[in-house]
Amino acid sequence: MRREQVNLSDLARTVAEQLRRSEPARRVEFEIAPGVLVNGDARLLRIVMENLVGNAWKFTSKHPTATIRFGTIEQEKGRACFVRDDGAGFDMAYCDKLFGAFQRLHVDKDFPGNGIGLATVQRIIHRHGGRAWAEGKLEQGATFYSSLV
Repeated sequence: MRREQVNLSDLARTVAEQLRRSEPARRVEFEIAPGVLVNGDARLLRIVMENLVGNAWKFTSKHPTATIRFGTIEQEKGRACFVRDDGAGFDMAYCDKLFGAFQRLHVDKDFPGNGIGLATVQRIIHRHGGRAWAEGKLEQGATFYSSLV
């Protein structure tokens, strides 16, 4: 792993632009906090952002308009980054399954995928010495957090 200063805001913006180009008819507003800098492996953190922003894009696809936010919150143990959407959300009763490999809370016909994205995110964040967690509510969206040390 090669650590360096990484601008997560730039990575989020790049992923958002790629997603917009892939489906230009979608009405999704991105709100990306500027200048979110972390120390980590740029290649691995790009994979994290592709998975988190990509999931937000996917799970808002059934809504005529959507908002996807990237930012930070301050906690007792420091700052955490988040990706929040107002899409399909999930039942918190199943939160412990979210980061498991091949675990899916939605049917494949509604939201295609292989169920390894969040497991990959968690492994990368753990490798950086941080943690990943999520909050959600059915049909009200989800927020995925990550803390890096």
